[in-house]
Amino acid sequence: MTRVGFVAIGRNEGERLVRCLDSLCQIGGLIAYVDSGSTDNSVGEANARGAHVVDLDTSIPFTAARARNAGYAKLRELDPELELVQFVDGDCELRESWLEVATDYLDAHPEVGIVAGRRRERFPNASPYNALADMEWDTPIGDATEIGGDALVRTSVFDEVDGYDPTLIAGEDPDFCYRVRRAGHRVVRLDAEMTLHDANIHRIEQWWKRTVRAGHAFAEGAVMHGTEEEGYRKKELRSILFWGGALPAASLTFAPVTLGFSLAAGATGYGLLFRKVYRYRIAHGDSPDRAALYAAALSAGKLAEMQGVLQFGWNRWIRQKASELIEYK
Repeated sequence: MTRVGFVAIGRNEGERLVRCLDSLCQIGGLIAYVDSGSTDNSVGEANARGAHVVDLDTSIPFTAARARNAGYAKLRELDPELELVQFVDGDCELRESWLEVATDYLDAHPEVGIVAGRRRERFPNASPYNALADMEWDTPIGDATEIGGDALVRTSVFDEVDGYDPTLIAGEDPDFCYRVRRAGHRVVRLDAEMTLHDANIHRIEQWWKRTVRAGHAFAEGAVMHGTEEEGYRKKELRSILFWGGALPAASLTFAPVTLGFSLAAGATGYGLLFRKVYRYRIAHGDSPDRAALYAAALSAGKLAEMQGVLQFGWNRWIRQKASELIEYK
């Protein structure tokens, strides 16, 4: 695959990174591994596999966007004629059949700037949180508004939009896709296996922090692009503000004067939200247990997302400083 280069990013991914790099080596091509201050043997494993290692400057805050840009720059330095770059997170393995499917599709559809496939969890039954991640990856096929960290991107399109926004601590992938679409290119998800992901989430506090990070990303995205025609992230932000902010605040505030009726009304509201999401997941093909898990997580997750919204607002308008990376592993 001389026309395709690979960018893998990671930090203390251990065996997950080994599997990631081995999957890329099996395909062949230039590999740039960008390390964000690992204290394990990640750099050594990458060097042993012939990857071109980029160590990020630790004096500048780490972000996944910054890492991907650095890896891309390294590939272009090594091969200025590179046509396509496959980005992959260090906790993912690339399926061997993926690139042939993806490159054929891009060749047949010059208007497509980014193409992605199916991401699956390697261990979906290892924890409820891994199962949630597996359901999260199950997104519709066809034209997409966003994709995750694994994607095949045209270098011409990457250059046109100046890559990822390195200031974003979360939500850098949807933001990148938004700017690609705004530039007139399509973003497409194919019904083809692309990567195996290892979420490795086993504790509720990990899931909570991950959801806080999502709320931060929704708020920042709405502030950055929400006034534009698409109303980027405004719908998600309104949902968080109501379910994670207004409803619980009103239920608690008016509890003394309503003799607890407001608490019952709030609980009923969350019950209706649970029921709506549950029925949607059942229609989507989930088992009752998985549908209930997803509905419960989405309902409770509104509070975690609200924490992320408040964290973003506090840092932006009160502290007037950039938010720090929210890590859950």
